[in-house]
Amino acid sequence: MNATGDYRKLDQAHVWHPFTPMSVWLNDDPLVIERGEGCELIDTDGNRYLDGVSSLWVNIHGHGHPAIDAAIREQLDAVAHSTFLGLTHPPAIELAARLVAIAPGDLTRVFFSENGAAAVEVALKMAYSYWRNQGQERDRFVRLQHAYHGDTIGAVSIGGIERFHDSYRPLLFATAELPAPYCYRCPLGKEYPSCDIACADELEPLLAREGDRVAAVVVEPLVQGAAGMITAPDGHLARVAEIVRRHGVLLVVDEVATGFGRTGRMFASEIDGVEPDIMCLAKGITGGYLPLSATLATEAVFDAFLGAPEEHKTLYHGHSYSANPLCCAAALANLAVFEEERTLEGLEPKIELLRELLEPLRRHPNVGDIRQRGFMVGIELVADKQTKAEFDEALQTGAEVARRARPKGVIVRPLGDVVVLMPPLAMSEQQLNTLVRAVAEAIDEACAAVGSSP
Repeated sequence: MNATGDYRKLDQAHVWHPFTPMSVWLNDDPLVIERGEGCELIDTDGNRYLDGVSSLWVNIHGHGHPAIDAAIREQLDAVAHSTFLGLTHPPAIELAARLVAIAPGDLTRVFFSENGAAAVEVALKMAYSYWRNQGQERDRFVRLQHAYHGDTIGAVSIGGIERFHDSYRPLLFATAELPAPYCYRCPLGKEYPSCDIACADELEPLLAREGDRVAAVVVEPLVQGAAGMITAPDGHLARVAEIVRRHGVLLVVDEVATGFGRTGRMFASEIDGVEPDIMCLAKGITGGYLPLSATLATEAVFDAFLGAPEEHKTLYHGHSYSANPLCCAAALANLAVFEEERTLEGLEPKIELLRELLEPLRRHPNVGDIRQRGFMVGIELVADKQTKAEFDEALQTGAEVARRARPKGVIVRPLGDVVVLMPPLAMSEQQLNTLVRAVAEAIDEACAAVGSSP
């Protein structure tokens, strides 16, 4: 069987896709991706598409990078998997040491799991148990408005995106909410674009009231990805960290989406000079090859878990495939490519080019805002530019943009009516031109098709 139509029929008969309205999928003609080369994906009919969202924000150096391919093959000749419960192995040991060496601040301990949500679950357990092991009961977490940290129950509990999370509310634990730094639709009613970091100051009275119950403040540093690429003003993260430190609670930064060069630095926390107590990593950690995540903690956090077995201070959490050797080998190769190809050093000109290419789109009558931090971009579409009125959800304007981009050789995926661009860091300047031009044309066509009346 090799016909595209046969694959589509089988998929629509048996597969349940994530974050996908299946009633729409079952009546669609989905792309069937067969191969990847560099920054392109190739379907079963041989059509090529620029991977405009890095295969859901994971790919860094392009598909089929020879160094990462070779590292996985070499590890496969040694051992594909060995449990990390009661045993260890060289790739995980070496990777932990490399992560600690490049991480911000004094993060010295690495706990491996398999995806971003798992890394966050580990962080929540670490933070709660850190206090409990010292005789303090702190069961509250503070999160940002519109937060997204994954789809497991703990991660959803500290999430705040209505369309993703509300149906699960009865299953979740309560959290306290800090206003999001969503300047375009400022929760404090400030004028855009002169919005400042006042929303961060809302943390002060919150922690003054209930700081002795708070285990940790959990934030996505600088960019709230799933919320629509909400980019915080300069200094916002630093202000949050300063208030957290003053009140003596833990700071957890979720760098699952922002880590590994996406913001122009290896980690977004570096931009504001923030040193977290716990940091969550995933997505780009293996260069977009294999599922791996890591939760990094300071020695002070780690020390709270030391004690005799009968004291039960152990972190009771683990996964069958924790620190899988193939994944760790891919991650080590990914970090080596960063160094050998000087990936971060070559980013700034491309980031500036991307900014210049997007600038004309700001004049589009249905583009309300364009948010960019490094290679993370959100283009917010609106029915009325003056009032910021949103399109009717039933029109699925963002999805229409993605559909119309495909015949132009580009794959993008929207978040509601925010069109997201997050290309691989390896994307060339010529490819960036193609990507933005295709998306701009698709926005024109989609907005014309759905109409612009609210």
